[in-house]
Amino acid sequence: MRLKPNEVQAIKAAAREAFGEDVVVRLFGSRVRDDLRGGDIDLLIEVDAGLATEAQADRFRDRLFERIDEQKVDVVFAPRSGEWSDFARMVAPQAVVLP
Repeated sequence: MRLKPNEVQAIKAAAREAFGEDVVVRLFGSRVRDDLRGGDIDLLIEVDAGLATEAQADRFRDRLFERIDEQKVDVVFAPRSGEWSDFARMVAPQAVVLP
């Protein structure tokens, strides 16, 4: 996984603030692969369906960028009680829960 420890902690803290203590954050995409370089931060965020909104994603990014330098962060929601998008179902098998 190509995230620094401070980035992992910042992502988890911002997610808890934006989505609540029971949020589950998974990393997917190029940052999961140690053999690659660069790339945006792709996150699959498991939340209650009512919190799976673009406004909450913006709140999460605001909290995150108070902690780390601003960069490209993509958020894909995985609502706990609701249907996941085709894309969320596709990336979920390769997604890694942040430690």
